[in-house]
Amino acid sequence: MPTSFLTREGYKKLQEELDFLRASKRQEIANRLHEAMEGGELIENAEYEAAKNEQAFVEGRIKELEILLATARVIGENEKAETVQVGSKVTVQEEGGSPETYTIVGAAEANPRSGRISNESPLGKALLNHKASDLVQVDAPVGAFSVVVLKVE
Repeated sequence: MPTSFLTREGYKKLQEELDFLRASKRQEIANRLHEAMEGGELIENAEYEAAKNEQAFVEGRIKELEILLATARVIGENEKAETVQVGSKVTVQEEGGSPETYTIVGAAEANPRSGRISNESPLGKALLNHKASDLVQVDAPVGAFSVVVLKVE
C-alpha cells in the first residue's frame, strides 16, 4: 500500500469525516432503510433503493478513509528544508507570468484553487528536490513549460 502524505490539519479533517460517517451517517442510513422497509413493497420502493445506494457509498468511503489514514505519513509544517519537499510552501514564476505560491501536499489534500497542489501532479512532481533559483521543466498534459523557483519555505 503506497504511503499517503497528509498535513496534521488534513489528517485531523479526514479523521473527523471518518468518525462522523461511522457514528452518525451509518445510523441515519439504517433508520432510512428501516423506514423504507416498513413502507411496503421493497421492489418498487425508490426510497429503499436510494438508501441502499447511499449505504454502499458511505461504506466505500469509510473503507477508503480507513486505508488512507492507516497508510498516512503526517508531514509537519516545521520540517523546513532548502529543497522542495512534501509540506513545503514554494513560490514559482513562469516566464512572463506573475509569481504563484503553492503548498505541496499529498493527493488526498490537493486543492489547486486554494494553492495546495499534489506531489503527484506534474508541477508538484517536477518541483520536488529543487531549490530557490532553479529552473524547473514541467511536463504537463497540456504541454511542457518552465518555472523558476523563487522561494522555498
